[in-house]
Amino acid sequence: MALPADGTKITRLALIGNFLPRRCGIATYTTDVFTAMRARFPEVAVDVYAMDDHPGLYEYPPEVVGTIPETDLTAYLDAARKIDASGAQAIWVQHEYGIYGGPAEDYLLALLDRTTLPVVVALHTILERPNPDERRVMEGLLRRAARVIVMAERGRDILQRVYGASPRQIVMIPHGVPDRDLVEPDTLKAQFGWEGRKVVLTFGLLAPNKGIETVIEALPAVIERHPNLLYVVLGATHPNLVAHQGEAYRDRLKALTEARGVAGNVAFIDAFVEHDELLSYLQAADIYVTPYTNPAQITSGTLSYAIGVGKPVISTPYVHATEILADGHGVLVPFGDVAAFAREIDMLLSSDRDRHRLAERAYARGRTMIWPQLAETSMAEIRAVVAARPFRLAKPSPPLKPLAPDFAAVERMSDSTGMLQHSIYSIPDRRHGYCIDDNCRALMLMSAMPDMDEVQRDKWTTIYASFVQYAWNPDERRFRNFMNFDRSWCEDVGSEDSNGRTVWALGITARDAQLAKHRDWATAMYDSTASCALELGSLRAQAFAMLGAAAMLEASPGHQLSLSILAKFPDVHLALLEKTRRPEWQWFEIVLAYDNARLPQALIRAGQALGRQDLIDCGLATLEWIVAKQTSPEGRFRAVGTESFGRSYEDPLQFDQQPLEAQATVDACMAAFEATGDLRWRDEAERAYRWFLGGNDLNLPLASIADGGCFDGLMPTGLNRNQGAESILALQLANCAISGVSNAAQSVAGASRVVA
Repeated sequence: MALPADGTKITRLALIGNFLPRRCGIATYTTDVFTAMRARFPEVAVDVYAMDDHPGLYEYPPEVVGTIPETDLTAYLDAARKIDASGAQAIWVQHEYGIYGGPAEDYLLALLDRTTLPVVVALHTILERPNPDERRVMEGLLRRAARVIVMAERGRDILQRVYGASPRQIVMIPHGVPDRDLVEPDTLKAQFGWEGRKVVLTFGLLAPNKGIETVIEALPAVIERHPNLLYVVLGATHPNLVAHQGEAYRDRLKALTEARGVAGNVAFIDAFVEHDELLSYLQAADIYVTPYTNPAQITSGTLSYAIGVGKPVISTPYVHATEILADGHGVLVPFGDVAAFAREIDMLLSSDRDRHRLAERAYARGRTMIWPQLAETSMAEIRAVVAARPFRLAKPSPPLKPLAPDFAAVERMSDSTGMLQHSIYSIPDRRHGYCIDDNCRALMLMSAMPDMDEVQRDKWTTIYASFVQYAWNPDERRFRNFMNFDRSWCEDVGSEDSNGRTVWALGITARDAQLAKHRDWATAMYDSTASCALELGSLRAQAFAMLGAAAMLEASPGHQLSLSILAKFPDVHLALLEKTRRPEWQWFEIVLAYDNARLPQALIRAGQALGRQDLIDCGLATLEWIVAKQTSPEGRFRAVGTESFGRSYEDPLQFDQQPLEAQATVDACMAAFEATGDLRWRDEAERAYRWFLGGNDLNLPLASIADGGCFDGLMPTGLNRNQGAESILALQLANCAISGVSNAAQSVAGASRVVA
């Protein structure tokens, strides 16, 4: 087993990158990495997840357990779930620009952020002058990676200097090379028809950045002294170049050989050669040249392979070449310097002794880079990050100590206009302005907050109510939702859900506001606007409106508009349930989404308001079903993750979990408890509430107890540490609701004792 002295046994890895038969350097490298790992550690399963630029085109071998279409974000998330479920202990990513989807390849971050496994990233290109997106993604990779592999020391320098990477996470592992004998080129030339020729070779996918024109321009001067010279340009044209230009670039190179009178001394081999054949080509050449034009190129697989088989190399001084050819292991010439290429090729062809000595030095360096050595070094790093991975043990739930409602964080996110939507950590982010959804929640909180200074309550109730009032668009008879920080509206009509939630907030305020003036305002506003609810088609918008109508009926028994709302929607929901239900699926939709518990809560409240036991019974049954779906194997509340949304008849996924779901479940269970007196529903409400305090999958509290804040979500890698309005309000409304559950439970228990 891959078992070192520290006892860390590695049994399965996930390897992400391009893979043969896709034709590119990263595919070759990833395939070689896989082969080396399996040869050195046969007991370790290495699952390959191949990036796919043309789904369905490649016939991947069995080692490829999954493919990821590069432009399909959903496929990245599916791959993350598959990797987590596979039993892999770490993820090894081959990163190169142009093979992952999204701006600057940020779909890869989406995958890595959906798994808790330690990540090792091998960087094949490191940009010294990144654009903003490239910087954002690279910094994201550095935050996520436990180890970052660079293939040149210059890469280490750039990561620390440009991106601020920690030196402790960076390890330099040279590009791997095959373990081949050092042979005399003339012994292999016959198989390629090169007998009697001195062969200079360039290999790789053909593209303008390879600098082949420079060597062609140098050939006339060399051929004068070495008329038997043959310059071999081996490799197919880069697929991206073919897609846009066909073979125009190759044709231009051929035309250049004609113009310089060297066509008879140049052979273009248009082929993507297999691994062993490539090595034979390299071994049969006398000199290898890499005239690349990009000074920042940090890795070159072809250069590494040439050194590995002991080729004398003449190269331009790009980063990888300056390091690997240092100390007399090769020859460097300036970029684009035709005369220098001619001079150095001539000198090596003219001296068998110098050429053989350089070959021996190159071969000696190559021995330090062979694939088995790369496999050993890489496995040592993987073991280290797996051994260092923190393990979270399930903790028993302590006695529940609900937090006292705290207005501080709500006030921090509010100004004279209303409550801002988003924050960066705990600091309000004014770029995103306001929305009516959050101001409606804040308005409801003002009615629920106990022991609040009445002057403060009056002030903020008025501000949030004013926002709602201003949001009403009488021309469209709808509420607007989003407002810029400059108080300009982003739209004329808000979403159906935001309109339904506003009707709900008005009903709650009309019933529960502490001051009569606010109850009067809410009643008047409800009467003049709530008829918009009758036209709502969204299931959740209808549920929100039902909750508002039920509250209004308590404030004003017999309220006709509220009765009309409650007469219309509950039966619609019952019909949807009948249409979509299956033995294993007792829900109103074929998918799960957000605020799920509001649907059964609305039926329970509607049933109470109308005196319809069938609605209460249906609400209780569907609440029981969704509560079961929101229970982890350890018996903890597990909010339906946002990745679950839109998956037909599928069980919910674990992440990202958001505070809104825990608060909705607390409220729905409180409604069930009030309707039945069954203490089981109090327990369910408390279980959902514990999620805020750390009773969750990661044992991490989302509540910021010191200041009343709440983090935005629970992700596979930990907390989303931003504190937006929705999250803060979810916690504070849950604080208020759980107090109501506890007080009601005590009343029920007391009544039971009296009866007994």
